[in-house]
Amino acid sequence: MTARLRLLVAALLLLAGTGIARAQTDEIQVYTGDINAPGQFGITLHNNYTPIGRTTPAFPHAIIPDHALNGVPEYAYGVADWLEVGAYLPLYTVTRDGRFLIDGSKLRVLFAEPHAGERPFFYAVNFELSYNARHWATTRWAAEIRPIIGGRIGPVDLVINPIVDVDFTGIGALTFAPAVRLAYNFSKTWAAALEHYSDYGAVRRFETADRQQQTLFAVADYNGEPVGVELGIGHGFTAASDKLILKLMLIKNF
Repeated sequence: MTARLRLLVAALLLLAGTGIARAQTDEIQVYTGDINAPGQFGITLHNNYTPIGRTTPAFPHAIIPDHALNGVPEYAYGVADWLEVGAYLPLYTVTRDGRFLIDGSKLRVLFAEPHAGERPFFYAVNFELSYNARHWATTRWAAEIRPIIGGRIGPVDLVINPIVDVDFTGIGALTFAPAVRLAYNFSKTWAAALEHYSDYGAVRRFETADRQQQTLFAVADYNGEPVGVELGIGHGFTAASDKLILKLMLIKNF
């Protein structure tokens, strides 16, 4: 067994047998398997704002999504051509009544096929461990397992993230929240995409259609200097989804 496979198996064993109660959203992103080169450091600033959102909390004392701004700086470092580590600190919210809240922090490890951006078929898996404020999630500790599967034909990319969220309260509490991205690359620096984000609820019994979250985003990407930009506008299609969400990511690699 290779060293990278041993690390991957160890991470799976750590998370297996433990199954996120619904939390808020700090980053709205489909992972593509691209990682920083060995020794390269990067910062991504995630922000999303909900002009028209749910006006009731998802659980007692939770943040009300309507007119809330959520965000987090993400720090990433390329360890090898197949491994990237990262941290999100601090997660924050500006609520609709102007309060500034600290929501928690996250660590992540991403195992990727080397040079995924150059391959017609690629795969990766990302693991996250988060510490949450009480207003952010129903459990202090949570995790995410995010497989990444993608392919490209010419300028068109299709990437699927069949995400499983874990709240460490048992297998029955695992939730399924997949994300999909279909992108057209006009050049190496410009792309347009449709992204779909879902939350079907606990895998033991999915929520009914009206209680699921289903949101579609139109996205524009700029991958150049001095700063990369991803800008999107999303619309939710169910009662459990926010009707209008704006997202902005600013990316800088050093």
